[in-house]
Amino acid sequence: MADDLTTTAQALVAPGKGVLAADESTGTIGKRFAAIDIESTEESRRAYRDALLSTPDLAESISGVIMYDETIRQSTSDGIPFPKMLADHGILPGIKVDTGAKDLALAPGEKVTEGLDGLRDRIAEYVELGAKFAKWRAVITIGDGIPSATCIDTNAHALARYAALCQEGGLVPIVEPEVLMDGDHSIERCFEVTEATQRAVFAALAIQRVDLEQMVLKPNMVLSGKDNERQADVEEVATQTLRCLRRTVPAAVPGIAFLSGGQGADMATEHLNAMSAMGPHPWVLTFSYGRALQDPALVAWKGEEANRDAGQQALSARCKANSAASQGKYRPDSAAA
Repeated sequence: MADDLTTTAQALVAPGKGVLAADESTGTIGKRFAAIDIESTEESRRAYRDALLSTPDLAESISGVIMYDETIRQSTSDGIPFPKMLADHGILPGIKVDTGAKDLALAPGEKVTEGLDGLRDRIAEYVELGAKFAKWRAVITIGDGIPSATCIDTNAHALARYAALCQEGGLVPIVEPEVLMDGDHSIERCFEVTEATQRAVFAALAIQRVDLEQMVLKPNMVLSGKDNERQADVEEVATQTLRCLRRTVPAAVPGIAFLSGGQGADMATEHLNAMSAMGPHPWVLTFSYGRALQDPALVAWKGEEANRDAGQQALSARCKANSAASQGKYRPDSAAA
């Protein structure tokens, strides 16, 4: 199994490929649908995911797709289970296994991600359904007096326990410690918190005996808080993010698949491109974006079957742009954009 997990981890970060995050909870996708007047039903969600995952040539730039519990159990309009359809096209099926961020006891304004109870059994079921990798997201908020060491350490411990259970059960864990860009903090403060978080995560992974060659890190980029008056430019974001990663991420980790974290689609691509162009790096740099890939597709689709092709074309364009960016070859005026 160890060799299989290593091979899967390497496949997730294959050159020129990234991961499509399509694992929004029912509540989250409901809000996205409501914003463009689409009713959120099990069938409308299935139809949307069907359109996304059936995009022609998706495998050219996407190595894996993270699904939600509802989605991994659904099928195409032809009755083919989504995990099988993806696997048949050379794309690894993945699954979000956490149950969301909840208030952390005795820590006002801070969250801890839950879902460890029963996780071993859920992993076994997801493997039966065809999953090859999993994802767990921890949320770290920057604010007045936070994050606390309690919050960082509690989330790092949960991430590490999740990762160990995944490797035991046959899934490659994507480890996602996200320092949120919400707030008015400086890029220097983001660097400080991101470094502390990633140090704690890798210390916890070591304690839980997680094999670094069999995981993928999904971190935030080091950014100015979105309400800060001084927004760091692309070059500064790229430089500070790489500086932080070199301080905290062992070279044994095969790849780093960045989250977009609420950045605009174009900006997330430009930041990735700048970092890739600053190589070589100890690890593969790529993307695991949700909104930064999906938003243009959702707007083009509008919940109508007649717009299926338009939605797929919008998704394909974003995937190709980020594929190019992961190789430092993105040009905003190129065909890939």
